[in-house]
Amino acid sequence: MLQFSLLADTVWYPILTDSEPMSVLRFVAFWMTILFAAVFLILALLFRGETQKRFLRVSLFTAIVYAAIVAVLFLALNFAEDGVNVIVFVPLLLLILATAGSALTLYFKRCKLTYIICGCVVGAAAIATLVCMGVYYGNDVNGDGYYNSDVASVDRLALWLCAVGLLAVIAALAFVFGRKDKAAFDSRSIAYAAVCIGMSFALSYVRFFRMPQGGSVTLASLLPLMLYSYMFGTKKGVLAGFAYGMLQAVQDIYIIHPAQFLLDYPIAFAAIGLAGMFSRVKALDKLPQVQFVLGAIVASALRFFSHVLSGVFAFSAYAADAGNSNVWAYSLVYNSFVFVDIAIVLVLGVIVLCSPAVVKAVRKYRPKPSEEA
Repeated sequence: MLQFSLLADTVWYPILTDSEPMSVLRFVAFWMTILFAAVFLILALLFRGETQKRFLRVSLFTAIVYAAIVAVLFLALNFAEDGVNVIVFVPLLLLILATAGSALTLYFKRCKLTYIICGCVVGAAAIATLVCMGVYYGNDVNGDGYYNSDVASVDRLALWLCAVGLLAVIAALAFVFGRKDKAAFDSRSIAYAAVCIGMSFALSYVRFFRMPQGGSVTLASLLPLMLYSYMFGTKKGVLAGFAYGMLQAVQDIYIIHPAQFLLDYPIAFAAIGLAGMFSRVKALDKLPQVQFVLGAIVASALRFFSHVLSGVFAFSAYAADAGNSNVWAYSLVYNSFVFVDIAIVLVLGVIVLCSPAVVKAVRKYRPKPSEEA
């Protein structure tokens, strides 16, 4: 019964249900992204040589600009619906602009100095965003009468402990399974990170439906990030996932506490960066699809666990509204949409890795035998 009641309240993106600005934007963003992706794939297959290289460069530039424009529009409309909170809106807007500006800067000029400057700018914007969110949402939830009431409460201590603990687990797994990876980012790994984050962010607008309190099923939006982890290792994959999680928050902001924000966005998607954890297992070298599937399942399970913890300790009010006294059961059922999302990724990922040319291309970034010894 609970599953059916949740599905009844979901927002289906391919269908325009009303004339509200947000619904129109969701509908347009869905079909425009489908169109852009189809045109990109067709032309990428038709072009060859230098023409293909020029086309890919133009496509990357266009994807960055398109993603930034749509992100700003979503951010503005989200806040317009609930009232603009300057202390949250401005830092998030600056984070989007800093990320897009840094990506465009690296598009035109890649050198050590630009990497340092762009990293510092985006890092400062991310830290400022987290601090401002902590100040605003930490105070806003006090005595609100809904999230904290006779039947529900936000367990702040548990949220912080879960966020810190889960982040420590993800970091530990990244270092254990990425111990043979190159420690430092080079120009190629940074460029690929930017491309994969951009592709995932663009695909995240191709949503089949959105759950009533946040969360959605997309057209394999996490596949580029998972392939990046498979190519460059878990340490770089986790950092790329963390950055993607920060950007993901601007689409549908659903925040009542800074630790809940960490669990639902940066930490949940940092876990996706563990998808390449089995890519170096020699016993499975002849089965790249199995390497990918195993890593993707572990990564998605950790993402699911992160969302569940957020649901239990931050959103118990929704379980009470649904008449469910067991908040754990409610959170487990609600967040099961993650498995639908990952099922799409697994199918397409296996299909992609059935190509020997693709497997050869992604494996050339692994450590050489002499480095693994």
